[in-house]
Amino acid sequence: MSTHLTRRDFAKAAGAAALGMTATPLAGLAQTLAESQPKPVRGLATFPDGFSWGVGTSAFQIEGAVKDDGRGASIWDTYAHTPGKIKNGDNADVANDHYHRYKDDVKLMRDMGVNTYRFSIAWPRIFPGGVGQPNAKGLDFYSRLIDALLEAGIEPFPTLYHWDLPQALQDKGGWQSRDTAKAFADYAGHVAGKLSDRVRHYFTINEFFSFVDIGHCGIEATVDGKKTRIELAPGLRLSNAKLHQVRHNAVLAQGLSVQAIRAHGKSGTKCGPADNLGTAVPAIETLENIKAAEIATREMNAGYLTVILEGKYTDAYLAAAGKDAPHFTEEDLKIIASPVDFIGINLYRPSVYVVASERGLGFRPIRFNKSHPRMLSSWHLLGPEVMYWAPRQVQSLWNAKEIYIAENGCGASDEMSASGIVDDSDRIMFLRNHLAHLQRATAEGVPVTGYFHWSLMDNFEWSDGFANRFGLVYVDFKTQKRTPKLSAAYFGEAIAKNAVV
Repeated sequence: MSTHLTRRDFAKAAGAAALGMTATPLAGLAQTLAESQPKPVRGLATFPDGFSWGVGTSAFQIEGAVKDDGRGASIWDTYAHTPGKIKNGDNADVANDHYHRYKDDVKLMRDMGVNTYRFSIAWPRIFPGGVGQPNAKGLDFYSRLIDALLEAGIEPFPTLYHWDLPQALQDKGGWQSRDTAKAFADYAGHVAGKLSDRVRHYFTINEFFSFVDIGHCGIEATVDGKKTRIELAPGLRLSNAKLHQVRHNAVLAQGLSVQAIRAHGKSGTKCGPADNLGTAVPAIETLENIKAAEIATREMNAGYLTVILEGKYTDAYLAAAGKDAPHFTEEDLKIIASPVDFIGINLYRPSVYVVASERGLGFRPIRFNKSHPRMLSSWHLLGPEVMYWAPRQVQSLWNAKEIYIAENGCGASDEMSASGIVDDSDRIMFLRNHLAHLQRATAEGVPVTGYFHWSLMDNFEWSDGFANRFGLVYVDFKTQKRTPKLSAAYFGEAIAKNAVV
């Protein structure tokens, strides 16, 4: 039986009392009404004091202005203008025009309540030819952006490489050449030397697997029963041997960039990678399956985060590579393992569920059911528990002292209503569930100190062009009008309460 009282009930009772009728006394009615109201929410699942809340973007996806102020071409400029590579023939020549509208975008972040912002610095803006004479006008843009962020109370967290390799370096071999690793270190050291008076944290390299494996080999996948090829710039199809060497050159660049930042940045400057960690989740939470998942996660990341944090390639990785294994020296491994201050992990979904097994390395992968739920993107299987297991495994495997969730988010079929509202209920569902699992990790002492939602606003989503929207803010790409979605209000409330809401 419902005790809910409508305004009509209240008015009817009040009128009866005024006429001296024997209706429910107003005092009793008020008490009943008060008792029927929802009770205040208590016991929110909170995050640690000082937890940082941010949003993320990357230069190529939002800046536009691809020829302004001396910027050189990147491999993504070339790739996006190659017929058939980008959905609907889109390109990022204008993108979100952030280069000219950055002050408005900083205001969006300030109004949302975020206190950190992960953006990337475009290598070809700083060194148009990849090496040589730096372009002062390019660096000036990021200096102005950083000043605007600090004025708004938002700490800058720049990423030094988010896939936009200068085309001039690609023409000389790109990541197939060790010289590119050295060039990246020189660029990283230059930026740290110029900006570390105001920037304390740098993400070095973003998502090794994405720009190395998907960019230099591609992936053949089956989606909804159809075979499809997934690739990113520069869109190469290298042999296994050449691919392994590109992997090695990329992690070598990571180590060299850490050394360069240490050498040129001001005292107290911190840095670390932002990697899309391949994560194995125990299908059933038992001690045996938890151990099996850790083994699987370590091996899945053998070519990237494992060698960075352990200073060696795993035996299983080298055995699987065989004659195609990368050429390297012991000195290379020491450089690759240059100590980092924090580890950023980009989390969207589990890579695999596992159970313990007496065969092989000690785990058995569980195939995802065809009916397994997913988000809008065909690759994006839903598994919010990854937000607990991934940082826990980074801590248990590599004794991490500080972890950031450098990316987490989802594409959604966002549409603006006639009244100008975007009710992205699925993104709110995604956020709430992922934050709940992340809060479990922090409550258990896993040292996650910050979260960056991907993305601040809809943008050029790589090979999907503008067809897939990941933002908390809706962007009309014809007018460049920005409209916060309902998820932006949700995220703002989570920030304000420092809790899952």
